[in-house]
Amino acid sequence: MRLHRLDITAFGPFGGTQSVDFDELSAAGLFLLHGPTGAGKTSVLDAVCYALYGSVPGARHSGQGTALRSDHAAPGTRTSVTLELTVAGRRLEITRQPPWERPKKRGTGTTLDKAQTWLREYDAGAWKDLSRSHQEIGEEITQLLGMSREQFCQVVLLPQGDFARFLRADAEARGRLLGRLFDTHRFAEVEKRLAERRRATEAGVRDGDAELLADAHRMQQAAGGAMELPELAPGDPGLAEAVLTAAAVARSTAREQLTVARCGLAAAESAQVAADRALDDVREVARLQRRFAEARERARLLEERGDAHRADRQRMERARKAEAVAPALELRESADAEHRAAAAAEARARAALPESFAEAGAAGLAAAARRTAEELGGLESARRAERRLADVRAERADLDRQERADEEILHEAEVWLAGWETTRAGLQGRIDAAQEAASRAEQLAVRREPVQKRLGAARMRDQLAGDTEAAQQRALASGERALQARAHWLDLKEQRLNGIAAELAAGLQDGEPCAVCGATEHPAPARKVAGHVDREAEERALAAYQRAEETHAEDERRLGVVREALAAATAEAGDTPTGQLVEEAEELERLHAQARRAASGLHAAREELRRAEQEHERRTAARREAELRAASRLARRDALDRERISLEGELAQARGSSGSVAARAAELEDRVARLTEAAEAARHAEDTAQRLKDADARLADAAFRAGFDTPQAAAAALLDAAAHRELQRRLDARQAEEAAVRAVLAEADTAAAAQQPPTDLAAAEEAAAVADQRVRDAASACDAAARRCAELDRLSARAAAGVRRLGPLREEYDRVARLAALAAGTSAENERRMRLESYVLAARLEQVAAAATVRLQRMSSGRYTLVHSDDRSGRGRSGLGLHVVDAWTGRERDTSTLSGGETFFASLALALGLADVVTDEAGGVRLDTLFIDEGFGSLDDQTLDEVLDVLDSLRERDRSVGIVSHVADLRRRIHAQLEVVKGRSGSVLRQRGAGH
Repeated sequence: MRLHRLDITAFGPFGGTQSVDFDELSAAGLFLLHGPTGAGKTSVLDAVCYALYGSVPGARHSGQGTALRSDHAAPGTRTSVTLELTVAGRRLEITRQPPWERPKKRGTGTTLDKAQTWLREYDAGAWKDLSRSHQEIGEEITQLLGMSREQFCQVVLLPQGDFARFLRADAEARGRLLGRLFDTHRFAEVEKRLAERRRATEAGVRDGDAELLADAHRMQQAAGGAMELPELAPGDPGLAEAVLTAAAVARSTAREQLTVARCGLAAAESAQVAADRALDDVREVARLQRRFAEARERARLLEERGDAHRADRQRMERARKAEAVAPALELRESADAEHRAAAAAEARARAALPESFAEAGAAGLAAAARRTAEELGGLESARRAERRLADVRAERADLDRQERADEEILHEAEVWLAGWETTRAGLQGRIDAAQEAASRAEQLAVRREPVQKRLGAARMRDQLAGDTEAAQQRALASGERALQARAHWLDLKEQRLNGIAAELAAGLQDGEPCAVCGATEHPAPARKVAGHVDREAEERALAAYQRAEETHAEDERRLGVVREALAAATAEAGDTPTGQLVEEAEELERLHAQARRAASGLHAAREELRRAEQEHERRTAARREAELRAASRLARRDALDRERISLEGELAQARGSSGSVAARAAELEDRVARLTEAAEAARHAEDTAQRLKDADARLADAAFRAGFDTPQAAAAALLDAAAHRELQRRLDARQAEEAAVRAVLAEADTAAAAQQPPTDLAAAEEAAAVADQRVRDAASACDAAARRCAELDRLSARAAAGVRRLGPLREEYDRVARLAALAAGTSAENERRMRLESYVLAARLEQVAAAATVRLQRMSSGRYTLVHSDDRSGRGRSGLGLHVVDAWTGRERDTSTLSGGETFFASLALALGLADVVTDEAGGVRLDTLFIDEGFGSLDDQTLDEVLDVLDSLRERDRSVGIVSHVADLRRRIHAQLEVVKGRSGSVLRQRGAGH
């Protein structure tokens, strides 16, 4: 990589545009970048880094974007950095412009422009645009250079003091720096991934062990406390084997307990069988004894009831004889009942007849009934005429009602139709008025919306006018405060620069080189005067100025927003006063509401007209139908009147003295019915009297043949069905009881049991209950033992399956834990406690030390050699130790023991060696331009010459080296120079080639 040209505008301390011709400076190989402290030497290197990577290096990395802009730049000048370089055989030009708050083209205030980037390539005699994308350009440059921004800043822009601190740093600090340069985070990521995987597998093993211990506690609970658990925690080695062993012991114990319980159950069951057999024998003897005693008691009772049994037998014999007379008795009772009912019916029928029929017989009553029926038959035609007369009168009355209803309909129709034209005209007028109001409401609605918008805009205009004035006052006040803060900061800065010598002198120590001239003796250091301004005071003033400037910019932005809103509102509302617009809007709203209210009755008026037209049609049709019905009713009324007169004459003749034909017919029908009923009752009474006489003769003959003196005696001996069944039941029960008692007393077992002494049933039952309880207790114990064995077998199988399932994970955890400990340097196998990343960095440091030794030996006249050490320092880890070998003493010592001058050329050699190694690491990209920012003031003349010779040797193969320093002696030794001159209006660059 070779730099050709750098153009800087409004960047850092440079208020205007400055250019650097690196081709002219690199012609001599060595060139000097010098200037007063704070002039901006480092800002030139920052501009190179910003052009390549879009950010500045080191601690200045936080100041990006708008903070890169120069405070000395004119408001209309945009910050810009352009770098022309050759890399990988391609000549490129990179232009970067950070975000910029520029003044608005219209109005006051500022607006923010986004950052911009251009990449061009010189090809075939012309510049060609490649890209304008920040991301694409960044990736392209990083790929061409082969190194990141951090690597570039360490390799090309060798920073002041970094490598001196690297020499004195401990292993951890060196590891952080080398890790950034050689991008070994992937090895750190490997360590991290191994640790995460170890934790994950450890968590899995612990979870599995926790489940295993939970199963073990369940087994201990199932074993009834007979199982001893191992005193191990989840994750401890040997936990699985201990749990499985304890489970096996518990299962064996449980099986032994099950065997014992089964033997106890068998013995208890045998004793229960014997006790039950004895109880059954005792119960059988007791039953037979009770049976014999009960049979003797029943025989005694039968003897006591012998007389009653003999009386029942005699009564049963008389009842059997009386059963032969029962049919005659039933016949006589039936005939008597029938005769009494017939006589009563005859008496009732004769009581309903006139007295003239009191002595008439059955034949006379039947003849009178026939004569009355013949008279009734002659009234049938008169009855039909009477029914027809009722129908005629009903129809005539219905015609009269219809006539009255039609007259009312005609009257109402005439009255309603008389006002139809007036009603129709009124409704049509309402419809026309509502339609006109609807059209007017639509027109007013179209006019109302623009007026409402103008009114809203006018109100916003009035409000924004006041907001604009307030925002303008705030912007003016904040701008005044920002100008005052800037003036105060510049005054303090100038005062500090005037007294900077005293500030630098405050840090001088005897024997230590001066940061300005490099001298180790300080005979007359400057003293601070009263009112001296230090760095803290200047930074506070700068921070106050920046806060005031940010506040002013925010106020300007808000003012611009308010002004834009005011202009938009004014353009929409115009110059019409808000009050006039309010009146106009209210008038339109009133007219629109009035028109809408008038138009709201349109639908109702149309519906009312439609209903009125339907009513007109209905009433017209009703009037026409009523007139037609009136004409037809007139002819029908005349016909009905003629028929009514004819029927009334016929009926007057037929009904006689009765009120009506129906009354006369009803009277004759009733007479026929009573006469007929009386005749039938008289004949039936005569028949029943004859049957009763015959039944009495048959009953007397049957009683004599059955052996009874009178029919009454036979009737008394006769039993009804219920009494007969009850008497037969008692006789049968007596006979059965006698047979049963004789059978029981004849049983040999019962008689033998009666000869034995009384049994003790309670003692036998108690013995059987005790045996049964022992069986239940033994069965419960056996079941509990069986359940314990089954539960232990189930839990043991589950635990064994869990151990088998956890086996691969446990093996993986052991393997991963070993690798993670080895990579982290905590394993006993890692004797030097060297982490994996440290191991890789140690190899890189060994290469850096070898490359640095080549230049260090030349700078130190062959005295010093840098070597890498793997030894541990104290309790820390090893791998990144760095020692220096002194050829004069032959001893090896730590680099922190070097003096100030020795530390400088050792760190310079280390930086150059590191640049070579990083370059090789980046793919061998050639670095034709280097910058060294180190304190050369700590070197004596001879050492300075040797160092410059080494740097001058870097010119081999057309390489140039830029030295950043303010040591005066270097201006005499190096002719090609780039001077940074500072002033109140910003810094400027002055370039001088080797020929000047």
